[in-house]
Amino acid sequence: MATQFERIEPPLARFIAKQKIFFAATATGDSRINLSPRSTDALRVLDESRVCYLDLTGSGSETSAHLLADGRMTLMFCAFEGPPMILRLYGRARSLFHGTPEYAERLAASYDGEAPLGARQIVELTADLVQTSCGYAVPLFEHQGERDVLTRWAEGKGAEGLKAYRAEKNAVSLDGLPTGMPA
Repeated sequence: MATQFERIEPPLARFIAKQKIFFAATATGDSRINLSPRSTDALRVLDESRVCYLDLTGSGSETSAHLLADGRMTLMFCAFEGPPMILRLYGRARSLFHGTPEYAERLAASYDGEAPLGARQIVELTADLVQTSCGYAVPLFEHQGERDVLTRWAEGKGAEGLKAYRAEKNAVSLDGLPTGMPA
């Protein structure tokens, strides 16, 4: 039932654009596996092999630590409405940290130079394998909208408060791996 592709074909890019949520998974050889849900509002298909997403400040930064140490990442998209399908993008990724020239370039090129206050990095994945599978067992869900809790939290912290929070909470992973996030 699985079909493999060398690139993100146009129908697959259209499938990605229709989804409301995706899941990002990373790990190192001996770390805990990190699996995080993400809103596709912040995801961009850059070309036939690359995607990126704008990542907001959170309670940890496992993704950054795993990408710095290992680089492997899988993104998974599931059809929760309409015809069933699962799409996985397997590849290597990197973190473009807020305040760096690479972040500013990607932000300008892919997000019109605008990011919410809590943005801490852009994660860019280069896929070396694209695979679909049936998704027959994925349940149907109705999307009700996006939560504004993280946005309100970031606004309450302010730019300097977010910087201090990231220095305290986002410098190392659960397993003590450095994230590479600037202080």
